[in-house]
Amino acid sequence: MSKDFTSFEQDAGVAFNDLNLLRQAFTHRSYLNEHRGEVSGHNERLEFLGDAVLELISTHYLYEKYPQQAEGELTAYRAALVNAVTLSEVAAGLGMNDYLLLSRGEAKDNGRARGVLLANAFEALIGAIYLDQGYDGAKEFITKHLFPKIDEILSKRLWQDAKSALQEKAQDTEGVTPSYSVIRESGPDHDKQFVVGVYVRETLLGQGEGKSKQEAEQAAARAALASLSA
Repeated sequence: MSKDFTSFEQDAGVAFNDLNLLRQAFTHRSYLNEHRGEVSGHNERLEFLGDAVLELISTHYLYEKYPQQAEGELTAYRAALVNAVTLSEVAAGLGMNDYLLLSRGEAKDNGRARGVLLANAFEALIGAIYLDQGYDGAKEFITKHLFPKIDEILSKRLWQDAKSALQEKAQDTEGVTPSYSVIRESGPDHDKQFVVGVYVRETLLGQGEGKSKQEAEQAAARAALASLSA
């Protein structure tokens, strides 16, 4: 295999006992079709596990860090911390894009879809670390690489309901309520990815991606708010 995952280990500050788990975390389903027998499996099951581990560790962290905050605000903080946008940013910062194992077709797409792949791979990596090193190993990695994002999330108020903020802005300036429409959906039933556009009248203000329509709508609203304030 051409990828040198020991370099990633050094850069990310993690050392695997089972390198096959690390390889699998970076392996997209599409890669198997072109490289049968080279790797044992793709990363979707690890992603499923990592998502749950990430949510538990993040919930515990926020519960301890903000003892005065109500459940609703903590839920909003967590949603902003573990959404696809934040995870893909952290994954990109770790250089994970250089290690993704993709089909030739997937490798050509460097647009929005790549961000979703990176977020999925980050969750799969968390699942792999959990299996390889247990809860404490996963917690150490998440604490080091993801939790520093919470300061930016709070300072920029990224945890707030972007759809409500955009609706208020659009009604003030245009006198209308934004509408949302699914532009595209992909992936198997257990791992759907949605691309949603937000419109004012017929004008597309922003697009967003997510694992649910609601998450994609929030991402689209954040993109629209960013473009309106630029």
